[in-house]
Amino acid sequence: MYPTKAKLFYSFLILIVSLHISCIAQQTNSLDSVIKEKKDKKKKKKKFKVSDIDLSHWSVTTPETDPKTGKVTNVEPPEILNYATNEKLIPYMYNDSISGALVFYAFPSDATTANTKYSRSELREQMIPGDNNTNWTFKQGGTMKGELSMGEVSKDANGKYHKVIIMQIHGRLTNEQRDLIGQKDNNAPPILKIYWQDGKIRVKTKVLKNLAATDEELLHEDMWDDDKGFNFNQEVGFGRFDLEVKVTEGKMVISLNNNEFQVYENIHMQRWGIFENYFKAGNYFQSRDEGAFAKVNYYSLSVSH
Repeated sequence: MYPTKAKLFYSFLILIVSLHISCIAQQTNSLDSVIKEKKDKKKKKKKFKVSDIDLSHWSVTTPETDPKTGKVTNVEPPEILNYATNEKLIPYMYNDSISGALVFYAFPSDATTANTKYSRSELREQMIPGDNNTNWTFKQGGTMKGELSMGEVSKDANGKYHKVIIMQIHGRLTNEQRDLIGQKDNNAPPILKIYWQDGKIRVKTKVLKNLAATDEELLHEDMWDDDKGFNFNQEVGFGRFDLEVKVTEGKMVISLNNNEFQVYENIHMQRWGIFENYFKAGNYFQSRDEGAFAKVNYYSLSVSH
């Protein structure tokens, strides 16, 4: 018995409807896949962060010897802006794509600067990019702010973490002062060193040995000594913390997490006004132990005058 025209029509109609439903289901699944893929891409994008620290007014020194000069490797603006692809910098100053931090890695090496036995991966402020001869005095003032953390650090033979200087204010002789005292370079002592030491922040500054010293005598490094140092109460460990250094005429204030403050306002700060200065930040590693190393993470860094 042959099917009637009506049965054939309904069968054909059911087939068309089924195909239509199947097509819609496929389109829906395809759309869901596209949406999921876009969401996955967004998630992946969120995982990769880039440091937004402005490096246009900083140079950097690394623990590697420059084969051309035989001295420490130093990279200035604008070359430093391409640190992510600069083969000289990639091992020592690089971006942590997960946290967005700028990482400074240092270890004991033969690449050391004048008057020190330690190596570093450290930024040096340049008020004029590429120029170390333009600096500032306490009378002019300045502020450095940073959010940072200790990433990794080795331990000594006694099981104590190695020390790392994470911020500095370094003194500098003008060319006239250098010539006046017959010194071969413009180096002057650092008025401020801030350490990460056993999970705490320690501050050291300079004091005059002779308060009656003449202005010319002040220019000699051996006229200055280290103070006894100061430890902030809060333990930062390997967590993120904020540091601020603010300098005005005759005064220097260091704050930790805008909660603890150490104020230096004395004759030593007043007489330090004879020097020029520049800020430093990064990883000035304080060990010569074999196999020692440290990594310091900077999430933000800014300077103003």
